[in-house]
Amino acid sequence: MEIVIITGLSGSGKSSAAHYFEDMGYFVIDNLPPQLSTDIFNVLADREQMDDTTGSAKLVLVMDMRNPHLIEKLVPALEDMKQKDLDVNVLYLEASEKSLISRYKQSRRDHPLSAGRSLVEAIRLEQKLMVPVRKLATEIIDTSVLSLAELRESLFRIFMDKTDTAARITIFLQSFGFKYGIPADCDNVVDVRFLPNPFYIDELRYLSGLDQPVKDYIDHMPETEEFLNLQKKFYEFALPLYIREGKARLHIGVGCTGGRHRSVHLAERLAGILSGDLSRVVIDHRDIERDLKDSGSSLML
Repeated sequence: MEIVIITGLSGSGKSSAAHYFEDMGYFVIDNLPPQLSTDIFNVLADREQMDDTTGSAKLVLVMDMRNPHLIEKLVPALEDMKQKDLDVNVLYLEASEKSLISRYKQSRRDHPLSAGRSLVEAIRLEQKLMVPVRKLATEIIDTSVLSLAELRESLFRIFMDKTDTAARITIFLQSFGFKYGIPADCDNVVDVRFLPNPFYIDELRYLSGLDQPVKDYIDHMPETEEFLNLQKKFYEFALPLYIREGKARLHIGVGCTGGRHRSVHLAERLAGILSGDLSRVVIDHRDIERDLKDSGSSLML
């Protein structure tokens, strides 16, 4: 079980960091009282023993001054984790007093320690109280001058090195038929109707892009490989830039006329090209059965 505890100063970016850990496949629990952490670990450990197909659990716990018992309870909780030989990293986020004041003024939210105090007094009190927690940190990030994209990049750089299976962007590849409409949430739409349509070959009509005869028909055309090489070059250029800008999910729609032959096979080919250390690819063939039903009905008429 891999555990990251996010803590630090209020307004330093803990909520944003938690979202980025979710992008890396962590299960995130926000504002968890430290004294309940042992119960959470026991539940997850039991789950790992019952189901070893899901891999090791990756857990993020966000603990901060919203819990009035943070200081007195966190140290014993960490000692308990060490006794259980758990892989625990404590990420401490901080920022300069000037940056924190600016952020609170922009958000118009109250500081957790602001009751009866000015904002400056609350920030300084929290800095003082959090000194023993900061000493426990395995990673410290000062977010004073970091953009959200830079914070995300820092977290991926630090924590992705500890797991080879974490992808920095999820690519959702979806084949579809233009005659049924473009998927509404596509980021990029790829039109492959420039290739000859297997639908008009009698022995291929009722097959799909998942069947070998259709694959062979599409792959024997030289323009297919040229198209795939161009796509590879484009995404080798674009994916690192999408990641740099903080994009965690890219939806690519691959469309042909009915969404059964060309788009299905080329989506599968693209999946092989785009899978890598930076990306995790998920494939969906939206209209693969729909075109067959429609064509079958029209032929029966």
